[in-house]
Amino acid sequence: MPKPPVQLAHFIILENYFAPIDFSQIFSQEQPLEIDLGCGDGKFVLEMGAHYPERNFLAIERLLGRAKKVARKAEQLGLTNLKVLRIESNYLLEWLIPAQSVSRIHLLCPDPWPKKRHHKNRLLQTEFLDTLAQVMHPEQGEFIFKTDSDEYFAWGRDLFEAHAKWQWSLLDTQKDLVFYPQTDFELQWLSQGLTLDALIAKPH
Repeated sequence: MPKPPVQLAHFIILENYFAPIDFSQIFSQEQPLEIDLGCGDGKFVLEMGAHYPERNFLAIERLLGRAKKVARKAEQLGLTNLKVLRIESNYLLEWLIPAQSVSRIHLLCPDPWPKKRHHKNRLLQTEFLDTLAQVMHPEQGEFIFKTDSDEYFAWGRDLFEAHAKWQWSLLDTQKDLVFYPQTDFELQWLSQGLTLDALIAKPH
């Protein structure tokens, strides 16, 4: 007989994918919520979760294998403030995150979809910024975007510049933030002598 699947305490399977998430049922403590969109191998969000036990972290990943791997690492580290959910970022933010509930959202080195005909696939779009403004805490909320693509950075900067609900500024995550781990992708990029651009945007 096949073995039953291993249940991962840090890997979320929602009972209802058509209603806002009740985070009091997900996390043991009511704390400021941060979301990592596309957590990859989890290096960034795992280090953040360990460093900031007073915050809750939701790691989003589309690939099942990666998501479960991050959940296992969170369990091994005893990070009760970190949960992993396999879902598309747009759907999550538009339908499942309660209004004004998020303190910070991280979008780090996403796929830049460099070919012009593929720009429609980029996560950053005007409609995405509309949704962001709805889920962000009106006073604490902030969105951090970091990319190795100069063209995608200019695209994102221009979107925030033109949007009435956002104000943005350039960001040096290693100097302007108290603690902000670098992803494996970022470290690999920097080791080649290349740079990344980052901005921080806040709703107003």
